[in-house]
Amino acid sequence: MTSYVEHEAMQTFSFDEKELLDLVVEAVLDSENCPYEATVNLLVTDDEGILAYNKNYRGIDSETDVLSFPNLEFETPGDFSGVEEQEADCFDPDSGELVLGDIILNAVRVKTQAAAYGHSERREFAFLLAHSLYHLCGYDHMEPEEAAVMEKKQEAVLQTLSITREE
Repeated sequence: MTSYVEHEAMQTFSFDEKELLDLVVEAVLDSENCPYEATVNLLVTDDEGILAYNKNYRGIDSETDVLSFPNLEFETPGDFSGVEEQEADCFDPDSGELVLGDIILNAVRVKTQAAAYGHSERREFAFLLAHSLYHLCGYDHMEPEEAAVMEKKQEAVLQTLSITREE
């Protein structure tokens, strides 16, 4: 598994962002029985940065906590069986790894949401990563049933990693 972290925010954290990203990516991909080594890109930005991305790519003129840009289209969420049909677009020609997509995370929101929910910044960062990674695996939360599935998966993977609200 390969991950890249780019940091354009002034905010810093007391934990290693790449290490946490790698932990969560591995746990999510294991939970989805992904048969491939994968690559994920993470950009850590701030309110201004995520506003620009949200406006530019989604036409939404507001800040958010995390954005996901999947590289794959799934007929069924978490079903990697059709991925090889998209091989030219989905696999890194140098490493052979599956390129899952990009995550843009708002460091300001990590800090404010962690304080609001009464848990650690590490837990909030990991939660947003898990949320975004499930989007990269084809899950969505537009319908209540879909949201329930995503929420259950996110909590399960964080429990597996012992990243709890009490942390």
